Amino acid sequence: MRPAAAREGGPLNSFLQSLKNLGTTRLMAIVGGGVVVLAFMIYLVARMSSPQMELLYGGLDLADANGIVSRLEAQKIPFELRRDGTEVWVPANRKLELRVKMAEQQLPSGGSMSTGYELFDKGDVLGSTSFVQNVNLLRALEGELARTIRSIDKVKMVRVHLVMPKREAFSRDEQEPSASVVIKTEGNYRLSPQQVQAVQHLVAAAVPKLKPSRISIVDDRGTLLARGTDDPQTVMAQTAQDLKLNTEQRLQRTIEQLLERSVGVGRVRAEVSVEMDMDRVATTNETYDPDGQVVRSQVTVEEAEETNDAESSSISVSRNLPDAGANSPGARSQSRQNRTQETVNYEISKVVRNQIKEMGSVKRITAAVLVDGRYGPPAEGTKKLTYIPRDSAEMEQLNALVRTAIGYEPNRGDQVEVTNMPFVGNDEPEPDMAGEQLFGMDRDFIERVASSLGLSIVAILFLLLVLRPLVGRAIDSMSASPAAVDGRRLLSDHGGMAPALLGPGGAPPVPAPDMLSEEMDTVDELIDIDKVEGRVKASSIRKISEIVEKHPEEALSIIRSWMYSDA
Repeated sequence: MRPAAAREGGPLNSFLQSLKNLGTTRLMAIVGGGVVVLAFMIYLVARMSSPQMELLYGGLDLADANGIVSRLEAQKIPFELRRDGTEVWVPANRKLELRVKMAEQQLPSGGSMSTGYELFDKGDVLGSTSFVQNVNLLRALEGELARTIRSIDKVKMVRVHLVMPKREAFSRDEQEPSASVVIKTEGNYRLSPQQVQAVQHLVAAAVPKLKPSRISIVDDRGTLLARGTDDPQTVMAQTAQDLKLNTEQRLQRTIEQLLERSVGVGRVRAEVSVEMDMDRVATTNETYDPDGQVVRSQVTVEEAEETNDAESSSISVSRNLPDAGANSPGARSQSRQNRTQETVNYEISKVVRNQIKEMGSVKRITAAVLVDGRYGPPAEGTKKLTYIPRDSAEMEQLNALVRTAIGYEPNRGDQVEVTNMPFVGNDEPEPDMAGEQLFGMDRDFIERVASSLGLSIVAILFLLLVLRPLVGRAIDSMSASPAAVDGRRLLSDHGGMAPALLGPGGAPPVPAPDMLSEEMDTVDELIDIDKVEGRVKASSIRKISEIVEKHPEEALSIIRSWMYSDA
């Protein structure tokens, strides 16, 4: 029974003895390498099995990010938060589906939960007062307007505030409604004046009796985009300022776009100053033509008068009777008078001209244009590109183009200055940057595949070149029984002599303690990698020397061919 037990405990004892013979350093290296490889394989499997993530929403407020994350956690959908919680990434195969679901739940809301007419979908309408209904109506109208304005491109967040004053009892004056709008855009985008006016008219058309001039629009940086005032002076001043600014910007864009076609994009900078006449003048002019006379009316009056007088020395009643002097003798006097009067009214041709000069006429234009030159290869010993100025003939052509583009008029004192100077930073050589697409595939995808492939190759090399030899030598040393070691030792000691015969029980003779220590040293030498490699190199050198001794001429020719090939 004892020999069987000894045989059963032999492999275990030999395994433990082999582990002891490896030493603490080698055991720690084997265990550490195994742990590293196992962790790497777990990481690689997790990385390859994880779904590819894509951006669901970016540039979110914390309130929107919290709402989206809550919905994703409720549906047990994996997600990632990036850029301090402003971006939410989800699996690529579910991105479109999640966008539709988030839109159904009104997410993202642009930082504020805009509630529209769904306020009236609740069932407690009958129990609410008229005040509550009016407040809910105002909230619903504000929410609907915010949703509509947010649908404009590049608009991220909108807040709308409406003031709907009620007419007081026994008051003839009625206050007009007003509104204020706060708009937040994406990035550094700015709303154009046309878009600002469109928002004003949109809100004014949705609210009864609201005028566009009563709507104030402010951006998220506190810049006033539209004034809500009815003051004619303020409106006129704002209009004049906007007109001047728009004219200058229009001329500036015209110059830059025209010259960029010739000198290149980003190589032209133009500044235009326009002096405008903001006076509004109304003139009335009447002109009469004396040669253009027309008879308008004509009146002719003719008068004839005749008088007969007779003288008498006596005075009686008969003298005073009619025709008394006809039969009576005496002196007579007779007078006759004719008068003609003619009145002619003439109409003279008249021209009345009413002329109104609107404000905004250009009085003077001043333009300063800066044009970059050309750049050649870097000079010897420097990394900066060589600046090459443009010739005078080309500058004259550019000057003529600028004058024509702005409508240059020397009589009103216009000035145009076109200067050729180097731009800062343009003398740097362009970096050789790879595109976003490599071999027709996404660059991020290629980087992920390359990183995974590289890690896999490193793990395989570690397994084949480091861990496998160590484990193989450990297994070989553990599989070698003490009897076999003793047999090899006896054979090496006795040369070609036959080994000793076994006893009746088949048990090998027990070696002496000194022999065991020598055998353990031999095992250590076999396990020692450095010694094994040294022995392999020594054996190779010895074989090569033997070949050279047997075939000296062939070896000499081979060495000569090597020398010639190296030369």
